[in-house]
Amino acid sequence: MSEYIELKNVTYNYPLTKRPSLDSVNCHFEEGKVYGIIGENASGKTTLCNLVRGLIPFFYNGELEGEVLIDGKDVREWDEAELSVKIGYVFQNPFTQISGVKDTVFEEVGIGIENLGMPKEEMIQKIIEVCRLLKIEELIQKNPLELSGGQCQRVSFASIIAMDSKIIVIDEPTSQLDPEGTKDVFEIIQLLKEAHKTIILVEHKVDLIAKYCDEVVVMSKGTVVMQGSTHEVLSSDRLFEYGAPIPQAAILGHRMTEAGKRLDRIPITNEEAVELIRKRGGNEVWQSN
Repeated sequence: MSEYIELKNVTYNYPLTKRPSLDSVNCHFEEGKVYGIIGENASGKTTLCNLVRGLIPFFYNGELEGEVLIDGKDVREWDEAELSVKIGYVFQNPFTQISGVKDTVFEEVGIGIENLGMPKEEMIQKIIEVCRLLKIEELIQKNPLELSGGQCQRVSFASIIAMDSKIIVIDEPTSQLDPEGTKDVFEIIQLLKEAHKTIILVEHKVDLIAKYCDEVVVMSKGTVVMQGSTHEVLSSDRLFEYGAPIPQAAILGHRMTEAGKRLDRIPITNEEAVELIRKRGGNEVWQSN
């Protein structure tokens, strides 16, 4: 059966709040695609993740209206444990994801599949495979509470990948990482993409969204204001209106257009921008700025 998530006219208020964090949200996520969620701060991105993952309504209470359909069944009708296996969640703060009850990274990576009752030998092999995949073999005997932010993020990914969830929600995974750590995280995301996982990714580094995502969802003031193919959305000048991050390549394209330069399409990646410069001649492009 195709994995599918659809939100229909969803409005949500956290407990004791007067204004909704999500307001009349409509969007959908199809199987096997990578979705980038972008928008200004406090636009509702993390709340959307909490909803898709089932933390709303199972952990956070509040008032939820509308339909949140996961494979055609409303999130409120799912068994919480079953949903936690189906949809993995990599938190914004990796230290939040560490259980605090395991003494080694090896045990921490295996905590989810241990709870599922996987046979011991199979579980050991699975943990070793995942740790090799994420290049954390040297951390296996370390205490998870003594890791750096980047190491902790890798362990968080490993624990989710070990569960083999079909859908993975990732909330700003590079917020605490340097450029090298960011590169490593997106290598992991690429591996998940090649494994045909459905990925919902919140990320401020929009140039990476442009490179890795199939579709982009734009949020503003608690609602979805745009959804479409990555190029369609990230090349749109409507992003300026919503205060959403815009790729540097797209900004260049818009400036060229404003200067009267006719373009076949607005570039959204550095590679597309370089190709554009080559086609039009470098001096002509830079003089337009």
